[in-house]
Amino acid sequence: MTRKITPKGADQFLLERFLPYRLSLLSNTVSEGIAIAYRTEYGLSVTEWRVIAILGRFPGQTASEVVHRTAMDKVAISRAVKKLQDKGLVERQEHEEDRRRQPLALTSALGEPLYRAIIPQALDYEQDLLDALSKTEQQQLDSIIEKLQSAANTLNSG
Repeated sequence: MTRKITPKGADQFLLERFLPYRLSLLSNTVSEGIAIAYRTEYGLSVTEWRVIAILGRFPGQTASEVVHRTAMDKVAISRAVKKLQDKGLVERQEHEEDRRRQPLALTSALGEPLYRAIIPQALDYEQDLLDALSKTEQQQLDSIIEKLQSAANTLNSG
C-alpha cells in the first residue's frame, strides 16, 4: 500500500479551526437567521435584501458599485436587481452626464417602505446577536473585524 504524500502541515490542518472557514460559517449562519424574516414575510432572497440595504443606505449606486460594496458575484447582483425591478422595488435612473451609467434607486412606492419596514427587524436581530457579548467584547469585535478586513484587503491586492 502506498502512502499519499501531503503538503507540509496538511496532516495538522483542522478545518473546524481554520479562520476563513469559521468566518464563512458564521456569516452564512447569521445571514440565514436574518433572512428567515425577510424571506418569509417579504419574499426576498439574501442577495435581494443586500441590494435593498445598499440602495437604502447609499442611493444612486450602479450595479457595479453594489457588487463592490457587497463583495458578491456580479451575476448574482445582476439577477437580484432584475428581480427587484420586476417586483417594483428598484428602478434604474438616467444619469444626467453619462447615459451608460445607470444609478439604481429604491422606488418610493414599494422599495423605500420595504426598506424602512425591514431595518428595525435587522437591528433587533443584530442586537440579539450582540447581547451574547459584553460591551467591551463588542468594541473588541468591531476592532478585530476592521483589522481583519484591512489585512484581507492588503493580502488580496497582491
